[in-house]
Amino acid sequence: MIQAIIFDLDGVITDTAEYHYQAWKKLADEENIHFGRKENERLRGVARAESLKLILGEKNVTELEFQEMLERKNGYYKNMINQMTDKDILPGAKELIVEAKNKGLKVAIGSSSKNAKTVLFRLGIKDIFDAITDGYSVDGVKPAPDLFLEAARLMRVESTKCVVIEDSEAGIEAAHRASAISVGIGPHERVGKAHYRYDTVNDIQLYEILFSLAN
Repeated sequence: MIQAIIFDLDGVITDTAEYHYQAWKKLADEENIHFGRKENERLRGVARAESLKLILGEKNVTELEFQEMLERKNGYYKNMINQMTDKDILPGAKELIVEAKNKGLKVAIGSSSKNAKTVLFRLGIKDIFDAITDGYSVDGVKPAPDLFLEAARLMRVESTKCVVIEDSEAGIEAAHRASAISVGIGPHERVGKAHYRYDTVNDIQLYEILFSLAN
């Protein structure tokens, strides 16, 4: 019996991917590093520090310079997300959250972002969730299952009784490592290992998933 749904944030509830891209692009340009949309695809579902390592590649920087770059990128990103409103919620996302709660399910956020709570506040839905785990909550980042295990713990449900909705390959792997049911959002080549896959959040049929799992 499913008792809770854990939502990733970026790409599932809202699309901050473009803001991340623009912030990373600005940083890369300042550092004379080639970075385009193709390179950006590798960062989907990856935490900030690991993303910077991928962008830097073989370029050597000191730990101080590395931390400064992280803060610089985060500053660019924060300036962008501070302009967000409830109009930035993806079609069908809020309706899905409300439907889950109406069915008696608990709902949580499991996001690698350290800005997750700020984004949820700007979207006006922070108080809807029973638990929020973000980049400050755990040490292990996706594909480690830590975020989802912590979200389940905070909701006082077993991870095996959770559905995780993700849009990244790393997120789907993390859900499987947590022994949760995975729902992938996006193309088959990215999230095809999920138990269920939909092109968009708006396409998700929650009753079909719950009926399928119950039988």
